[in-house]
Amino acid sequence: MNATLRLACVAAALGASEAIAFTAPPTVVVDRDNVEITQSCIIEVGAAVISDADGNGVIHIKADGITVEFSADRARRELYGAPEGTPWDEITGIGIVIDGHRDVTIRGAHCHRYKVGILARDADGLTIENCDVAGGFSQRLRSTPAAEDGADWLFPHHNDNREWVNQFGAGVCVERSSRVTVRGTFARQRQNGIILDRVTDSRLFDNDCSFLSGWGLAMWRSSDNVITRNAFDFCVRGYSHMIYNRGQDSAGILMFEQCSGNVIAENSATHGGDGFFGFAGREALGDAPPREGMSEEELVAFCAGKGNNENLLVGNDFSYAPAHGIEMTFSFSNRFIDNRLVENAICGIWGGYSRHTTIAHNTIIGNGEMAYGLERGGINIEHGAFNHIAHNTFERNKCGVHLWWDNDEQLLKSPWAMANYSAFGSQRNSVMFNTFNGDALAIHLRAAKPNYIGENTFRNVQKEIEADEESLPVEEPLMAIHVERPNYPVYGETRPVGARAHLRGRDKIIMHEWGPWDHESPLVRLSRATGRWHQYDVLGAAAPVRVGAAPPGVAVEIDEPAEGRHALLVKAERDGVCAYSIPVAIGEEYRTTITGTIIRATWDVTFFKWEREKTDPRDNLDAWRALATGPTAVKLSTDSLSFPFAMGGPKDVPGLPQRQGLAPLGGDLFGTIARTRLPLTAGRWRLTTRSDDGVRITLNAPGHIDTRVIDNWTWHGPTVDRAEFTLAADAEVDLLIEHFEIDGYAVLEFSIERVE
Repeated sequence: MNATLRLACVAAALGASEAIAFTAPPTVVVDRDNVEITQSCIIEVGAAVISDADGNGVIHIKADGITVEFSADRARRELYGAPEGTPWDEITGIGIVIDGHRDVTIRGAHCHRYKVGILARDADGLTIENCDVAGGFSQRLRSTPAAEDGADWLFPHHNDNREWVNQFGAGVCVERSSRVTVRGTFARQRQNGIILDRVTDSRLFDNDCSFLSGWGLAMWRSSDNVITRNAFDFCVRGYSHMIYNRGQDSAGILMFEQCSGNVIAENSATHGGDGFFGFAGREALGDAPPREGMSEEELVAFCAGKGNNENLLVGNDFSYAPAHGIEMTFSFSNRFIDNRLVENAICGIWGGYSRHTTIAHNTIIGNGEMAYGLERGGINIEHGAFNHIAHNTFERNKCGVHLWWDNDEQLLKSPWAMANYSAFGSQRNSVMFNTFNGDALAIHLRAAKPNYIGENTFRNVQKEIEADEESLPVEEPLMAIHVERPNYPVYGETRPVGARAHLRGRDKIIMHEWGPWDHESPLVRLSRATGRWHQYDVLGAAAPVRVGAAPPGVAVEIDEPAEGRHALLVKAERDGVCAYSIPVAIGEEYRTTITGTIIRATWDVTFFKWEREKTDPRDNLDAWRALATGPTAVKLSTDSLSFPFAMGGPKDVPGLPQRQGLAPLGGDLFGTIARTRLPLTAGRWRLTTRSDDGVRITLNAPGHIDTRVIDNWTWHGPTVDRAEFTLAADAEVDLLIEHFEIDGYAVLEFSIERVE
């Protein structure tokens, strides 16, 4: 029944003697940038693409108390900010802006290919309903199925100057507002779903912001909000199943810098870098003083009690994370109750420096498969105190509960620790009324005292309790022993927990260069590259796969499908540089082009150790080079110069021959010298390296004798360097590449391409 008919029926029922006038809201056609809306209306989009040329928004809401609704006609409601095919990391602009106006309703907006779909500031009483913000800015990921790239890590610790939205974008961003309702938002193919920046007393429900490369929901200094029945699944980066698991600070739900009193209930945030990632914040720790000139004593006093405090996480699913199901650190009096925490790679709950946390009635199963040392399993709390762990079900974890103290010298000197931390370390925690079934180790205590361990049930565990002499548990309970399931407000009609049960398991996290695969649309992704061939996985191909013509010197093979996957193998048929651009079609609708360059060559590579005091290559190059013939040198041949050492060294590079002697080289203070000869055609060529740390390339070719073409012989983070040279005629070119690593992250990658 439409609105006019409803009013007529009401009038008849009431015996109204006068006709009721109904005026439909006017229609506003948006066909250019900077359209101002000053009254309730229906939006129709009148242009295929409307870019935000000045970066301040295409549609500007300029009145209080109005309702702006997009057309029900699909052909007239889609607002696009960039042409189809624009790389996601080149997307700019804002679709809709509400700035300083109250009680506005935005309904049914479709904003695509903008860095920010909808941006609201100082918009108390705002309602955003059933909006589609799929398709927007995201960073191109450099990590591959074979190796992680540390450049992909996010750094969410700064946002007081709007760093999140400026750097990473969002489908919806709300700032400095209260009494906000966001419901029915749909986000895909972008980095972040919803950002709340200084938002209070608001409600988010029935949103689906999943399969993103950053955060489903990101909260900054936002308190007293109710977040219920949303799907924030597969918000992840930095994962390759059983190869590496980093997460890179992605998360289904991110909560940073003193967000307190929030209810997070009945959400599904599975397969996130973390399911839930909470951190008290730099200001809370005293790293970012609230004002200049504050004395140390004043800063310590300011940090007392600061954190993400008194939040309730209840009835959520935080499973299948590359890192942690729940991480909440440097915070007080939080409650994690009745959550599902299954098969998280490192641990179910990480609670470093947490105090007065209640962890109860949770299902904690199979955590710790890809752990890092002793940080593994169900619940891990370092330096925690007065935490209560009760009525949980533990099954098949590497360790059920792990409590410990160690000498975090720098953190213990921080203003937060000086204000809040007890010198007695990990103490006065209680672990009671839990069931442990099939865990490798049920309870692990290290320098943790005094703590109460009692009234637990152990079945089929390999070991019940492992405790050092400092960690003998006390005999009397330290706090209340029973925890009831709480009452809490719930909004929303959807039931996201369990709705994607067919995608359970971390093996369902399949990454490509823009983020996680959604398991619905077709995907062609590079899965492995060598100096002879490149392999592409073809996923979600329900229709036949067709491949266009390959250039001379390159061949393409399509294998038979297995387990729903095809593979395309692009092979170089001759030595030298083989560039390709090959169209691929799946059925009648999906079209893409795979492009790349195969450098078919044999590289003679030498790795060796060096000493900072004696053979630093920046000070004593000859002595450093001499080590390549010394006792630490390991010589090998490889068909590719792509060495993502990451936080390791030569032994950690996938595909390198496992020659005796690689392991002792370690991950710091090693050198690399590589040589090859490439046949190149006449013309202009571009060399590119990505290095951490120093790199040099010396070229020998007709007209280029002992020519240093790249020279970044410094201590630096991952850095791209380029150089070009010209050959007057076809020639064989000798390349010498030298690289040194000092410490931390390391990488050496080389590529060459013809410049048109």
